[in-house]
Amino acid sequence: MTTSAAADARFLGRDAIDCLPEGALERKLELGRPLRVKLGLDPTAPDVHLGHTVVLRKLREFQDRGHVVVLIIGDYTARVGDPSGRSSTRPQLSGAEIDANARTYVDQAAKVLDRDRIELRHNSEWLNMSMEGLFALTRTTTVAQLLERDDFAKRYAGREPISLLELLYPMMQAYDSVAVRADVELGGTDQKFNLLLGRDVQRAYGIDEQVVLTMPILPGVDGERKMSKSLGNQIGVTEPAQEIYGRTLRLPDAAMASWYELLLGEPLPVELTPRDAKHALAHRLVERLHSAGAAVAAAAHFDRVFVQGDLPEQIEEASFDVVDGTVHVPALIAASFGGSRSDARRKLAAGAIKLDGVLLRPDDLDLAPERLDGAIVQVGKRQFRRLRRPV
Repeated sequence: MTTSAAADARFLGRDAIDCLPEGALERKLELGRPLRVKLGLDPTAPDVHLGHTVVLRKLREFQDRGHVVVLIIGDYTARVGDPSGRSSTRPQLSGAEIDANARTYVDQAAKVLDRDRIELRHNSEWLNMSMEGLFALTRTTTVAQLLERDDFAKRYAGREPISLLELLYPMMQAYDSVAVRADVELGGTDQKFNLLLGRDVQRAYGIDEQVVLTMPILPGVDGERKMSKSLGNQIGVTEPAQEIYGRTLRLPDAAMASWYELLLGEPLPVELTPRDAKHALAHRLVERLHSAGAAVAAAAHFDRVFVQGDLPEQIEEASFDVVDGTVHVPALIAASFGGSRSDARRKLAAGAIKLDGVLLRPDDLDLAPERLDGAIVQVGKRQFRRLRRPV
């Protein structure tokens, strides 16, 4: 623990959008004990992406000052789906999907956090409550309060459906703060309402209210919309080094300053050209998420494949199935690269698939196995597989 609460509060709040109420973080730090700093993650997708690391970096700053990070896996709240920023009800995931996603989250968060200083909790520990407990929770909040939320207000005004389950979501997240006795809760700016509601619910349960700290939202690789797997503009923290490097280089120049600031904590280097600044950013991200050697190799791979036009030195092999004497290309692409057959058909129609350097046509749906055995199939600019017929 450091000795100056005022200095620590200034440092920890320096790049936050909100630190509420004013002066509360300093007062919490003056208690002279490790604070309990909460972050909830709903495992609605299997990947933690770079957008999540903006908040994770701030959590690491709290860890480095001796505070306790309480990482809550929202295995119960994910069954509802956070309505923040939504114009419609989220599709519901199965319990099996949520549980499978949750198992990967700690390893991914540990790319940024000190694993040894994480208190890991699942909100199924306390949200699997009795009806009496649920009645007590719902008494803490009014419908009018919930309809003050911007997304609920817009949907209500537009006569769009809002389920009772969605109305419960902010209260469930707030009750997490009661259960773990959070001193501070972090989130993106889109979480401000939920985080402030956590203070109200803590007060109703007679618990000291948490400080609310919101962080800016990272734009995706399109440079415009919030990074999100559902929008396809994300970079996962466990993606291969070459993929992280290549996708970072797709970032529009106008978005680079925010990526430097939010991901590296540094200003955009004005002494570098936009191209060199982007390569430097890609190198730093790969180095952080993989290793220095992986960053060097990823840069060399990019130069060899996309500047010089050569094939990668190492290409993963994939086998294919022969049905009635032919190979169905969409099935082959889906099995070899992931995704669905319909997605593979769209890529084929868009001219995004090559076989031994030759663009496949949209009607190349079924090919002879002799044409594929030993060939290299390429999807997009960076994905390659060498095809082998199973013995």
